[in-house]
Amino acid sequence: MRFVIGHSATSGGILDRAIEAEDRKHGDILRLEHVEGYLELSAKTKTYFATAAALWDADFYVKVDDDVHVNIATLGATLARHRSKPRVYIGCMKSGPVLAQKGVRYHEPEYWKFGEEGNKYFRHATGQLYAISKDLASYISINQHVLHKYANEDVSLGSWFIGLDVDHIDDRRLCCGTTGNVRYSLSLTITNIAADCEWKAQAGNICVASFDWTCSGICRSVDRMKDVHRRCGEGKNALRTATF
Repeated sequence: MRFVIGHSATSGGILDRAIEAEDRKHGDILRLEHVEGYLELSAKTKTYFATAAALWDADFYVKVDDDVHVNIATLGATLARHRSKPRVYIGCMKSGPVLAQKGVRYHEPEYWKFGEEGNKYFRHATGQLYAISKDLASYISINQHVLHKYANEDVSLGSWFIGLDVDHIDDRRLCCGTTGNVRYSLSLTITNIAADCEWKAQAGNICVASFDWTCSGICRSVDRMKDVHRRCGEGKNALRTATF
């Protein structure tokens, strides 16, 4: 497991030196030959999978945002169930609208390629967490220079597989919610409704990953991550006793 980051536009600047110092201390950062920028996430995705496939011989390669709660043992067990399948693409599959209007979040400059305005994207995994099998990572590595980059990273990844014989696995345990609701009855009694990931954990159906759709991650993740883990996390010994 690594925190994946490229370089700032000013190589050797304060941010780069700070990251290098942290890596020397913890050894948990994977540096990419990539200049960071929000509009460069699709390029970063290609570079990440190509780099990871070259460094590690793994059955699966996973991308997860740093504001998402993940149960590592449950993730490993989930991936292991698909190990025998070739060309696997796992995530919470979605098909949102192609946004043609400039200035809005997730605007797609190449909207015209998807047909008439108002059309939706092809089915693809939401960007908070997804996994691809070894052969798909190798495919990206070999063909990275000719794979087209759309504005949104998750759309780009899905487009690279759309014409291939790929098994799309839609697993909703990879996108559980972390925020509960408050319900008011006619008698004005207030009832707190447990978060999606919490009641599933209580029922013994541990979520793989949890976040808030409204924030595209856990809202206020720095403040809330420990609490989310307390309510939705797998047991303390889960990772130690896991067999993949």
